[in-house]
Amino acid sequence: MSAVAWAGLLRASHPGPTVAVTALIGVLAWAVGNTPATIALIVAAVLTGQLSIGWCNDLVDAARDRRVGRRDKPVATGELPESVVRSALAVTTPACVALSLLCGVRSGVTHLLLGVASGWLYNLWLKRTVWSWLPYALAFGSLPAVVTLALPQPVGPPAWMVGAAALLGVGAHLVNALPDLDDDAATGVRGLPHRLGSRVSTVGAAVVLTVASVVTVAGPAGPTPGWAWVVLACAVALAAVGLSGTGRTPFRATIAIAFIDVAMLTLRG
Repeated sequence: MSAVAWAGLLRASHPGPTVAVTALIGVLAWAVGNTPATIALIVAAVLTGQLSIGWCNDLVDAARDRRVGRRDKPVATGELPESVVRSALAVTTPACVALSLLCGVRSGVTHLLLGVASGWLYNLWLKRTVWSWLPYALAFGSLPAVVTLALPQPVGPPAWMVGAAALLGVGAHLVNALPDLDDDAATGVRGLPHRLGSRVSTVGAAVVLTVASVVTVAGPAGPTPGWAWVVLACAVALAAVGLSGTGRTPFRATIAIAFIDVAMLTLRG
C-alpha cells in the first residue's frame, strides 16, 4: 500500500478523538490498578475499536462529504479508495473483538456492546436523529466499567465515575459537532446539536461539562482535597466566560472545561 493511502487511512481514522479516548482509557486503567499487561490489552482493544469507528464514519459519510465539497475527507476526495477502508475494517474489527475479550469476558462485552457498537450505531443511524447524544453517553459512560471489570477481581465502577464519564461524552458530542453543523445540515443530518443550533449547543456543552466537573469533585467518598475545589472553581469560571463570551471564546472555554474533566476523572478515579 502506498504512503498516500497510509496517510489517508490515518486522517480518516479521526486521529484526534481516537488518540484522546485511547489515552483516557489507558490512564483510567492505570489509575484503578490494572497490571501493565492488562493496560496494554485495554489500550490495544480501545485503539482498534476507535479506528474501526472512525473509518466506518468516513466510509458511511463519503457521499455526503462529496456533496458539500469536504477536502479534508480522503475517502470523499478519492485519495483513499473505499476498498482500502473496507480492508482496514476487516482487520481491525475482528482484532478489536479478540483484544476486548482477552481483557476478560465482562470487560470485553461491555466495551464491544456499549463502546464500539454505540459508535457504529451512531455512524449508521443515530447521528441523524435527536438521539445522536446517546451513543456518546453510553460509550464514554462505559469506559470506567471496561477498566474495573478487567481487574483480577472484577468490580463495577462507582456510579459517580460512570455519570461523570457519560456527561463528558455528551459534552464531547456537542463540541465535536459544532464545526460541521452547516455541512451536516446541508446533507440532511439532523442530530441534537443541529436542532439546538450553534449557540445553544455551545452553551449546553459548557453546562454539561461543568456538571461533570461537579460530579468528579463531589462524587467520590471521603473528604474532598482542597486542590479539587480549586480546579472546580476554574471550571466554573471558564463556564462563565463561555456563557458570556462571543466569537470563538465560548468554544475555547468549553474545550478547556473538557480537558479539566478528563484530568479530574483520572485523578479522582
